[in-house]
Amino acid sequence: MNSAEIREKFLKFFESKDHTVVRSSSLVPGNDPTLLFTNSGMVQFKDVFLGTEKRNYVRATSVQRCLRAGGKHNDLENVGYTARHHTFFEMLGNWSFGDYFKRDSLKWAWELLTQVYGLPADKLWATVYETDDEAYDIWVNEIGLPKERVVRIGDNKGAPFASDNFWQMADTGPCGPCSEIFYDHGPDVWGGPPGSPDQDGDRYIEIWNNVFMQFDRQVDAKTGEATLTPLPRQCVDTGMGLERLAAVLQHVHSNYEIDLFQSLIKAAARETNTTDLTNNSLKVIADHIRACSFLIVDGVIPGNEGRGYVLRRIIRRALRHGHKLGQTKPFFYRLVKDLVQEMGVAYPELPEAADRVEQVLKQEEERFGETLENGMKILETALAKNPKKLDGDTAFTLYDTFGFPLDLTADICREREVELDEAGFDVAMKRQQDASRAGGKFKMAAGVEYNGDKTHFVGYAESAHEAKVLALYVAGSAVQKIEAGQDAIVVLDTTPFYAESGGQVGDVGVLESATSLFAVNDTQKIQADVFGHHGRLEKGALSVGDNVNAKIDTAVRARSMRNHSATHLMHKALREVLGTHVVQRGSLVDADKTRFDFSHNAPVSADEIRRIEDIVNREILTNVATSAKLMSFDDAVANGAMALFGEKYGDEVRVLSIGSSTELCGGTHVHRTGDIGLFKIIAEGGVAAGIRRIEAVTGEGALTLVQNLSSKVAEAAAALKATPEELTQRIAQVQDQVKALEKELSALKSKMAANQGDELVNQAVDVNGIKVLAATLDGADSATLRETMDKLKDKLKTAAIVLATVKDGKVSLIAGVTADATAKVKAGELVNFVALQVGGKGGGRPDMAQAGGTDASGLPAALQGVAAWVAERA
Repeated sequence: MNSAEIREKFLKFFESKDHTVVRSSSLVPGNDPTLLFTNSGMVQFKDVFLGTEKRNYVRATSVQRCLRAGGKHNDLENVGYTARHHTFFEMLGNWSFGDYFKRDSLKWAWELLTQVYGLPADKLWATVYETDDEAYDIWVNEIGLPKERVVRIGDNKGAPFASDNFWQMADTGPCGPCSEIFYDHGPDVWGGPPGSPDQDGDRYIEIWNNVFMQFDRQVDAKTGEATLTPLPRQCVDTGMGLERLAAVLQHVHSNYEIDLFQSLIKAAARETNTTDLTNNSLKVIADHIRACSFLIVDGVIPGNEGRGYVLRRIIRRALRHGHKLGQTKPFFYRLVKDLVQEMGVAYPELPEAADRVEQVLKQEEERFGETLENGMKILETALAKNPKKLDGDTAFTLYDTFGFPLDLTADICREREVELDEAGFDVAMKRQQDASRAGGKFKMAAGVEYNGDKTHFVGYAESAHEAKVLALYVAGSAVQKIEAGQDAIVVLDTTPFYAESGGQVGDVGVLESATSLFAVNDTQKIQADVFGHHGRLEKGALSVGDNVNAKIDTAVRARSMRNHSATHLMHKALREVLGTHVVQRGSLVDADKTRFDFSHNAPVSADEIRRIEDIVNREILTNVATSAKLMSFDDAVANGAMALFGEKYGDEVRVLSIGSSTELCGGTHVHRTGDIGLFKIIAEGGVAAGIRRIEAVTGEGALTLVQNLSSKVAEAAAALKATPEELTQRIAQVQDQVKALEKELSALKSKMAANQGDELVNQAVDVNGIKVLAATLDGADSATLRETMDKLKDKLKTAAIVLATVKDGKVSLIAGVTADATAKVKAGELVNFVALQVGGKGGGRPDMAQAGGTDASGLPAALQGVAAWVAERA
């Protein structure tokens, strides 16, 4: 039974038991900051178990893709060394939310394993929690499993309910006993049954776990004692590893021997030119292509932190194993097509994203491939000095300079039985961090230290407001008074000025009184709730305690607001057109434009740009009102709000609705979408690996752009004596004419070169049986030089030739030696002899070589010396 059939039979079996088939959720848990990755089938149902979410079904089944390669659940270091550890795996599961309980769960498990999958009943064992008499009774008296094959497992971790057969979601909350099902691989494999001293062997392998959530666990704050109270709704959560089950059903011992992995291992062998299919490196590569591909499908991009860093670590571990097999060229991305063939039907999102997955992997391969070989040389040199231990400084150099994650270096050391000085690595890391902090220490707002009241911001509703000066700073020092002509920072008790945040630049404007005028050219936060107005006092004097009228430049603010609001609409459009993997990676919104960086691994095509513009401009034309609400962060996320600009949010957040976009944002925005006017993208390009940047304009800026483009089109049309509508056709005609002229010119050059070549034949001199010719061809290009060289070699038979041409003071050289003369004279050496005399150097094949130089004044003497140079060698 192959892996695809195992998946299908599992889902169909539980569908026949009135379970709703639920699609696998993403490897990136939705709205769950406690998990780095989805590591079990129950993750997407977590809120259902906790009672905070209700579904329209009480029975569910799924095949969930899972990852254990970071954080608390991390199997990465074991992959490739054991028979059953994976980074990525598939979990078969069925759930009951307050519906059926132990009896149905265990009986259905037995029915599926023995009747549907056809496992021998005498090969199956079960475990139950020590005090779970109900589960024990079901196994022994109802299912008929012999008593000697039902093992009670007690608390073996030094605390109540701390048992392999007692599950809990956290220290408190839903929990309960579980019953694990084991398969006996037979006496030929070492190991003892569960609960025995030899239970860690490979003979008895757990394949399924049935968790019964029947208690609410609470801990007494004074005594620390735990109490269990029956839950009003008892639930079931089961999980069975597809790979382990496939190994049992396909009668193999290792998960890597199942059909799915064998296909990927063969593909890895093909791409690394490896003939030994048992090589552990192939297992690592086969495992890692699954993890990496599905992470990218779910929007993760290689990076230097969080999920992106885990992905990068897995990719680089795979590449290192490819390098170990002798493959130094990009190969890993080529396995995506093989993975699609194996798993594309079960997970249709994989083939849909296959091209993007390949692009991301190839880009990361090329990036790391440049340093992998050099890094390995550093490692080999260090191990040659001390083959027993790798010092921490070298490990840090590999990490810092060559991008080797520490666990990759540890992996290599373990293979070679070399001790890794991790403590030394930590010391080196801390040393660098301390140096970085020392170099980067600063006080907010150019050294300003402020201990006064917070600034009250009124800029969402007002553009001018009376305010009191709370503090003044000149060159970072607090002062009581400033005079006309001084640059300073002014802190007010109340302000309509928006301080730069979330990608939106700070407001500009004036602070004025009857006797003074302070021009504000920027507004920055001194502290989270204290705004500093940067600028110059244009007239009068200003003192702490003075009252001023703070007025923003409304025209500049309006342009910034248009661009900021358009950014929200553009972000939504990007996700709609390019995919939900698009995530904001940086932004800058000012009065002139919006600049938006986002995760995507391919240039945005002209058609995609047009579609994005269409979506945004349609939103603008609806002219719907925007709205902003304050609510708790949890409520905002629950309502689908996105954190657009990556700020750190407090308990209360501002949720902005613009058209169909809902974001968390503290910036200033238009009142209606129509206020944006017009949206136009002006630039798109890459700024880093996997990061693209779009720049766009709105309102007056977009109108000016369109008008300027229209003028240029009209000018171009007039120059080509065409109407704007005929411009494309006229340009094509001109291009065709240019190509024809270039072809004609090339033919003339070739004819001239041939004529010069015929004349040059007579200039050749005989040097010990070799015809030697050194000459300059006026007006020749590189192609002409090569063509003339070939003709001269044919005519002179046994010859050594140097041809040169000069353009804009630069010398181009070509040397040719006929095959019968290369034993004595080498073209590469000959061209280098001439090049060195004209400010260059060169080399090449014995029969043909090219070079260049920058000093044309030395060319005549250099060419004159060719015959004597050949005479010395002939």
